[in-house]
Amino acid sequence: MQLAPSIENMTLAHPHLQFTHALPYGAILREGGVQFVIFSRSATAMRLLLYNHVDDPEPSVIIPFNPSVDRWGDIWSLFVPGLKAGQLYHFQADGPYDPERGQRFDGRARLIDPYARALAGKFLPSPDGVIRPPKCVVIDDTFDWQGDRHLNRNLSESIIYELHVRGFTASPTSGVAHPGTYLGVIEKIPYLKSLGVTAVELMPVHEFPTNDWWGGPSARPNYWGYDPLAFFAPHRGYAASSEPGAQVVEFKQMVRALHEAGIEVILDVVFNHTAEGNHLGPTLSFKGLENRVYYMLDNGGATYRNYSGCGNTVNGNHPIVRELIFLCLRSWVLNYHIDGFRFDLASILSRNRDGELVPNPPLVEQIAEDPLLADTKIIAEAWDAAGAYQVGSFHHLRWAEWNGRYRDDVRRFWRGDNGFVGALATRLAGSSDLYASSGRKPYHSINFITSHDGFTLNDLVSYREKHNAANGEDNRDGENNNYSENYGVEGPTRRVTVQRVRSRQIRNMLATLLLSQGVPMLLAGDECRRTQRGNNNAYCQDNAISWFDWSLVERHAGLVRFVRALIAFRRSQPTVRRSRFLRGLPDAEGLPPDVSWFDPDGTPCRWSPDSHSLTAMFAAWPPHGAHQLAARHILLMMHAGTQPQQFHVPELARGISWRLFVNTAAESPHDIYPDLDGPPLQDGALMLLDRSLLCFVSPPLFPRSDSASNTAGGDVNGNGAIA
Repeated sequence: MQLAPSIENMTLAHPHLQFTHALPYGAILREGGVQFVIFSRSATAMRLLLYNHVDDPEPSVIIPFNPSVDRWGDIWSLFVPGLKAGQLYHFQADGPYDPERGQRFDGRARLIDPYARALAGKFLPSPDGVIRPPKCVVIDDTFDWQGDRHLNRNLSESIIYELHVRGFTASPTSGVAHPGTYLGVIEKIPYLKSLGVTAVELMPVHEFPTNDWWGGPSARPNYWGYDPLAFFAPHRGYAASSEPGAQVVEFKQMVRALHEAGIEVILDVVFNHTAEGNHLGPTLSFKGLENRVYYMLDNGGATYRNYSGCGNTVNGNHPIVRELIFLCLRSWVLNYHIDGFRFDLASILSRNRDGELVPNPPLVEQIAEDPLLADTKIIAEAWDAAGAYQVGSFHHLRWAEWNGRYRDDVRRFWRGDNGFVGALATRLAGSSDLYASSGRKPYHSINFITSHDGFTLNDLVSYREKHNAANGEDNRDGENNNYSENYGVEGPTRRVTVQRVRSRQIRNMLATLLLSQGVPMLLAGDECRRTQRGNNNAYCQDNAISWFDWSLVERHAGLVRFVRALIAFRRSQPTVRRSRFLRGLPDAEGLPPDVSWFDPDGTPCRWSPDSHSLTAMFAAWPPHGAHQLAARHILLMMHAGTQPQQFHVPELARGISWRLFVNTAAESPHDIYPDLDGPPLQDGALMLLDRSLLCFVSPPLFPRSDSASNTAGGDVNGNGAIA
């Protein structure tokens, strides 16, 4: 076999004699060459495969590890002089092949380094049928961060925007120079700033196969990216350049630019399964290195426990795997300045090596206690695909959670389901029923109504049923219980009455989300009615079904304005983002209770199961710092019924100079008053139209000001009409 031109002069006989470094793992640049370090307990032989070019089907050099000098316990370490950043490589391991007992070594397989910092190229065909995965790349992490550091924004002040790196700018309507890439996101930062969001939560960016691993004309695109190949490596498909390793630099450029704009970066990480799949899946990395360590096995090792719904489950609480995940998180924080993580199917991290849910699981506790991760946000999707549901009980103190209860309760209240007035009040107030007993705060609740997984907000009010036929699974995939409604027509319609109620419901839910205690998360495109045409599981739709259609920003400019104003209000108002739970008690200085609940007749709420209406008054309490001087009382009137409903101003709220802020029943621009100068509210009664929300705000209270003009913006008269 011919040597690669770049390494012709290196000594291959005993390269291991020149340096001895048993750690850290991966391909580490050292003076004069590269140290390759990998774990395998059961391998009987290990080889390093080096390539000259990304498309080379065969290695230029194969270097065997010498077990007598290159193995330290279960760690194989080999220094190769003359190599530089950009070098392409695989590992290859011999060992027992005994699938019935969980051993799956295959000496022919080219293996991805579990600690690879980047991958390059594609899956290549092989005459012997063995999958040839993308090649690993030796990376030099040197980068000019220009003084960038983590932004360290308080979680309570965060407004999260979930987006897909490719889908955000892949559409021709984006008008960017580098569509579908990290650089494309940079070009859209002015839009993100104009919305006012404080953080982007990126759907998976660690390496994943772009298509199902077997390829072929029937393979579905792996659009979402929940099928990891290499946890440490940014996805090569989102780089504008095809140069091996370019994704590392471009990803860092994106993070630096977002930080410059005051926007944090949270990664959606998938440590619960890998792309190797079940016992019928390929050997790409972990299977061929130490299958019994990296995965939870079943039936004596012959098959895989499947708590992820994707064929296998990572053995996250095995010490070796726990170390890998832990070091991976540190790598993203140190090398990429990542501000936080959302852990996909995080309940799997609470399972021990037998798959049982356990209290204080080691990995979960280690992530929470690690001093290097202390400034990062850690968010759990507190459930898995095997029935575990830990919303409110995942862990404590450091861990926030995607609040699935919030999503369901808000959807059901606004849909008009009976018995959800009390649930809505609990969610508006920060979900103390879920988080208070463990000592957590309202900001540990990540509130959302939609996410990548399910309907978009537009589709939530446009479809009663899912429409996933395009996924090729006969509409069997995706959630069946969406708490959605179409209001008379399934899908798009020109019927004005249907359009009106859909528009109103979208505003109702957006206003509820951004006025609730806790941390709001907005799905990208919901602010401009992005649609997936009724598809609630668009994991394989790398096309217009999933892409952000930028023409919608202008088409629904009124809704975009509505969302911008709500976000700006939230950022200015500590009243809706408290760091302690509401108690319903008056303040010692004579202010009203921090929260009060009323029926439409203005009397204290009786929580009738037949009611669809609620009035809430959130009182601004004395500030704890100068930044709270603009705090205002907030009065919310919410009506999910199908007929108009008369509301009375509660006695507690009378005598306050209320101004209209939000009216979801009105057309833009009268649906929201960004300058808080809407019509004043007169004491007495007013009529709310069906499925509508009104929000009134008081003047700033500290120092107290009751001098708001009663002339600007008209008047709200006794029947709720705007004069």
